[in-house]
Amino acid sequence: MKLFIGNLPYDVTEAEVLQIFRDFGEVVNTNLVIDHFSGRPKGFAFVEMSTRSEGHRAMETLNKQEYKNRQLVCNEAQPQKKGKKRR
Repeated sequence: MKLFIGNLPYDVTEAEVLQIFRDFGEVVNTNLVIDHFSGRPKGFAFVEMSTRSEGHRAMETLNKQEYKNRQLVCNEAQPQKKGKKRR
């Protein structure tokens, strides 16, 4: 199950995101989205959990949870829409 995590602090690392989700099960993949110009995180990431039950448990627990003085947004990721890529 692929999750979208929003409202992350801009100083967060991919290792920190991985650590947050490890408590809920096996993390298959993490993708912290980085700004191409500044090289800093954009404040959101995608995390893929090995099973839907682990993903749902993480989503229910972490959505609206406080992390480094920010209220996280955690929900199921939507498939990327076809069309032009943004630059």
